[in-house]
Amino acid sequence: MASGYNPIMSKAQTLGELQNRQRRGVRDEIRDNLIQKMSSGEELFPGIVGYGDTVIPQVVNALLSRHHFILLGLRGQAKTRMLRGLTRFLDEEIPVIEGCEIHDDPHAPICSACKKLVAEKGVDTPLRWLHREDRYVEKLATPDVTIADMIGDLDPIRAARSGLDLSDELTIHYGLVPRAHRGIFAINELPDLAGKIQVGLFNILQEGDIQIKGYPLRLPLDILMVFTANPEDYTARGRIITPLKDRIGSEIRTHYPATLEESIAITKDEAWTDRAGRDVLHIPHYLREIVEEVAIQARADRRVDKRSGVSQRLPISLLESVISNAERRAIERGEAATALRVSDVYASLPAITGKLELEYEGELKGADVVARDLIKRAIGEAFQKYASSEDFESVIEWFDGGGYCRVPETASSEEILQALSEIPGLLARTSVVQVTERSSTPERVSAAEFLLEGLAGVKKISRNHERGYHRNEERQPEVGYEEPLDHTKSHLN
Repeated sequence: MASGYNPIMSKAQTLGELQNRQRRGVRDEIRDNLIQKMSSGEELFPGIVGYGDTVIPQVVNALLSRHHFILLGLRGQAKTRMLRGLTRFLDEEIPVIEGCEIHDDPHAPICSACKKLVAEKGVDTPLRWLHREDRYVEKLATPDVTIADMIGDLDPIRAARSGLDLSDELTIHYGLVPRAHRGIFAINELPDLAGKIQVGLFNILQEGDIQIKGYPLRLPLDILMVFTANPEDYTARGRIITPLKDRIGSEIRTHYPATLEESIAITKDEAWTDRAGRDVLHIPHYLREIVEEVAIQARADRRVDKRSGVSQRLPISLLESVISNAERRAIERGEAATALRVSDVYASLPAITGKLELEYEGELKGADVVARDLIKRAIGEAFQKYASSEDFESVIEWFDGGGYCRVPETASSEEILQALSEIPGLLARTSVVQVTERSSTPERVSAAEFLLEGLAGVKKISRNHERGYHRNEERQPEVGYEEPLDHTKSHLN
């Protein structure tokens, strides 16, 4: 099956040099190339994780059906990335008439200027080759978008300079949609587009026609139109007009990662974790899980607006901020090696609070309080996973006997480890997260702190800013959230 133009054709510089070929519309072109990639077993959407059994098959069905389609989903669900990935199914290059604003097909021009040029020059009509990346046009829908932006408008200055009547097609300044001719046109957040602009898309979807200023103009545009929208906005009355919705062939729902493993894979691929200058920057696997669990907990929290959603960008930004806090700590203490710790997550609240849209109850408590609660629950989930069956009686008894542990900001990893070693059995229990005596000092400190935070989370011990970790005194139950400890801790007798 043909997948594009051969190397000989790609050298053609004039219409006469261009070999005869079977013409295909852009949707047929995408369909043919998609089938070829599927037949060869090629990955269709590289870098898209978690959609293999859900969204991707539905997108493939839409493309095979030659449908215009819309992706419905909350923010941070890779909708735009999916649409931009559609360019992989276009031919690598196509010939267009040189100087044409709408990338006319040399063998079948649709605009007056190109028809006139071909009639005058014939086989000498100049060509250029358009790469597939240049055949994708994207527009974010906003209330200030006009018909002129999308479809086009008459240009009186061009008419005056050329001595043409305003009704002449050559006086038109084309908008974004005609300039996407023979390509893909994407509109993000479709419901935000004004109603009259949505009306202007009717004929394009149905007939491929456009109309400008009431002049009888017929341009059979060859376009695949794709859209994104928030489900709440898309179904709300008055946000999208029914006739336009009816003309969109397929409606595909996106979603957040279904499993913790998928979330970790996405964040691992997207987050900037390679920090030059650090000899060793260890990211414990349980810290990765805590970071992802913060977003998962936020999506289920009644204080967070479900209609807005919690973007996958939250754990990406959070992990980057956690790494930066660990990096800052290592630089200030002159340590070449460092490991991420639970206290680094607490220090990265700004990466969480700005990405949460809160309901009324959440607004009353404040974003900081909600974010800290989410971190506590995330730590609790990880602790239950790794250490729920572990015996911490010796650790708890030590605290019940009056022991307490606090680490000042100036302590080094070695000093912290020495202090933690005084808690009976604590360092031995780090084996639950695959940390042993042979592990590095920062890794051991990180694992021990995780276990202490987990014990505090399940109320086996208590913790506050002044005393650090200490006995759980039932007569003074925790009320609300307690401030996390300093980023390093030491045991004080």
